[in-house]
Amino acid sequence: MSWVDGAKRRAAEAAARHVKSGTVIGLGTGSTAKHLIQIIGAYLSEGKLTEVQGVPTSNQTAADALEAGIPLTTLDDHPELTLSIDGADLIDGDLNAIKGGGGALLREKIVASASKTYILIADETKIVEKLGTGFPLPIEILPFSAAPTADRVGKLGASVALRRGKLGPVTTDNGNFILDADFGPIDDPAGLERELKSIPGVLETGLFLGYADFAYVGTPDGVRKLER
Repeated sequence: MSWVDGAKRRAAEAAARHVKSGTVIGLGTGSTAKHLIQIIGAYLSEGKLTEVQGVPTSNQTAADALEAGIPLTTLDDHPELTLSIDGADLIDGDLNAIKGGGGALLREKIVASASKTYILIADETKIVEKLGTGFPLPIEILPFSAAPTADRVGKLGASVALRRGKLGPVTTDNGNFILDADFGPIDDPAGLERELKSIPGVLETGLFLGYADFAYVGTPDGVRKLER
């Protein structure tokens, strides 16, 4: 296991201590969230936790949770969640984040907004002074308007690319496309969020502003808790 993978695991272990028996939690998407899912599954198997249900933020997370032995439920049945835990692609000093590298940003933001407590987990390479540093902003868009939407996003000052896989554009679990928009370091994330959300065809952005209550950040030899 690399130090980064070990750091992700330590962050997930710290966050897992906040999970209580009998609660419904939101389960994030990505490699760090997968560590969390495995840990919670082990706790359920060992009897350290009981009657925990998860709301997955992607089809992959649903599959990982079922494999780990975590029963699943939906926001229809539980519109308010006690806790959600998710990874992040970048986190700044105010605990704002960029998410969406795994393509689940729309569902992740919906789950975050439904959560009483929202915890981010990451390794320390994800900590930056300004969002957008070294990582483009994912934007989920309607396929019908892909070209004009990408053009309007680009006019805001970004280098824009439609995310593609081996068979063509990457399609999210919602049936949409993703733009990766490189704005460089973002001076005004809230202002950029407003501008992007005003563009017809933009369904959601990977800017998670003001959602996180705190974050656990894994380091080469430990874990740090970041608070506002």
